[in-house]
Amino acid sequence: MAKELTHRAEELKLLGWSQQDLSRYIDLWDYRQRWGAINLEREDRQFLRKAEASLPEITSSKPSVKKPIKEKSYYCRLVFFLNQMSDAEKSFEIPSSSKGLWPIILEEELRLLDYYEPVLGLPDTLKSKLLIPFRENIISSLLEDYRDSIQSFDFDFNTSLDSFNTKENKKWQRLRDGVEKDEKLYPVIDATHLDECRIHIRQELLPMIRDLFPSLAETSKPNPPEEWIPESES
Repeated sequence: MAKELTHRAEELKLLGWSQQDLSRYIDLWDYRQRWGAINLEREDRQFLRKAEASLPEITSSKPSVKKPIKEKSYYCRLVFFLNQMSDAEKSFEIPSSSKGLWPIILEEELRLLDYYEPVLGLPDTLKSKLLIPFRENIISSLLEDYRDSIQSFDFDFNTSLDSFNTKENKKWQRLRDGVEKDEKLYPVIDATHLDECRIHIRQELLPMIRDLFPSLAETSKPNPPEEWIPESES
């Protein structure tokens, strides 16, 4: 409990204490501050204890401030992977209008996180592990449907993250944790079919994100409009 810096007679007054009792409380409180409770009569000490027991506890804790979603570890981790992929694509021999399927998935996932703003506490992050096979299935489906419109490259999904974790003392989970098949496969879709793939990914991700996180179980937000983008990107 935080130490009182002055008496709290006004709070006792609000609780209905009489002026006579308030005056006695003030006098006894001041005396105790000067000379200590040991010099008070037993009846006076009991009176002070009764007064202070009726008052709400003073705490030293500051009001909790909700952390913006863009500062949550889960969100920052996805941004980290997205930046790594963006840097890697600059070294690929692809048209500037082409794009990797993985960054499209991450962009759409981040968009939904910005819109719904889940808490992303421990219950949410535990559930998020289900997104690992979910993303893999989306990639496999698109590889099958657009095989003639996709170029494949190698991308190391793990090394840069492992280095970052060591340097920053983090324990961020690998994006494809436990996946060994085609572990470096990085498919890039051509410009002609990019929008189709994004629409497919968005349609698949929307119900998954909305229903997956426990903190969104009671959300009343409707689906985001197709044209919705976070304010920071508008």
